[in-house]
Amino acid sequence: MSSKLIPQNPDEVVVIRDLTPNIVTFSVPFLRFGKFPIGGRGTLVRLSSGVLAVFSPVALTESTKAKVASLGGNVRYIIAPDIEHHIFLSEWAAAYPGAKLIGPEGLPEKRQKAARDDAKIGKEPFAVVVTKENCREKIKIGDDFDADFDLEYVHVHPNKELVFLYKPDRVLIQADLVFNLPAEEQYSRVPEHQKPKPGVLGKLFNSFQTTQGDAMGMKRFLWHVISRADREAFNESVMRIAGWEFDTIVPCHGETMVGNGKEVFEKVFAWHLEGKHTRK
Repeated sequence: MSSKLIPQNPDEVVVIRDLTPNIVTFSVPFLRFGKFPIGGRGTLVRLSSGVLAVFSPVALTESTKAKVASLGGNVRYIIAPDIEHHIFLSEWAAAYPGAKLIGPEGLPEKRQKAARDDAKIGKEPFAVVVTKENCREKIKIGDDFDADFDLEYVHVHPNKELVFLYKPDRVLIQADLVFNLPAEEQYSRVPEHQKPKPGVLGKLFNSFQTTQGDAMGMKRFLWHVISRADREAFNESVMRIAGWEFDTIVPCHGETMVGNGKEVFEKVFAWHLEGKHTRK
């Protein structure tokens, strides 16, 4: 049940950060598999038109609603950037009924099934479902959205990742394509005695999900696990993203990479960008 994944006191632990004048992040604690502290993060963007788009929405608390209102309150787009980051779509859709729901193929069916047993997940229709086919045809989401964002659908990824570039601020917004653990900001408002202490398994998990140092663990994880189903197609997606102009990466899990995002991206995806087929 999704209720087990939600902090008991979300308004007390959420970290609201003005990343740019147009972009706000909402960072919260989250345990993967109930064991690994990877955190969670939603991102709110004010488009050039003045309307708002929210990516990977987190709990809609009083403080998050106030922040939305401070940016004009006109939420036009609610985006689940993969098949995992969708739990709070229904409450945002209820609060902002004029918004379009956007997500990858497979997610509407997953939500329909989950809604039978989970009261937090509704059956709201998706205005746009991104597929391998329509993404290659330059899918239309909205005139103002399409003017501000580039979109890459990494369909090979197990979670069906949608990666977005907010061009005005040169910010890459994504869910699970890149982690950047440990999740320090996301646990910064959690009382010290309540913060989870990673054991041996937690430290091992972190070693595959950090961009620090040479990021060898992450490189191996991406090469041997994430991209193995169709490495050529995965490489093509990575190369297209690498061709974008961005300085900052906002991940759902771990620390935001501000200013050095392009450098980090090229480091962790070096093997894919080189296009070589034999790796350690």
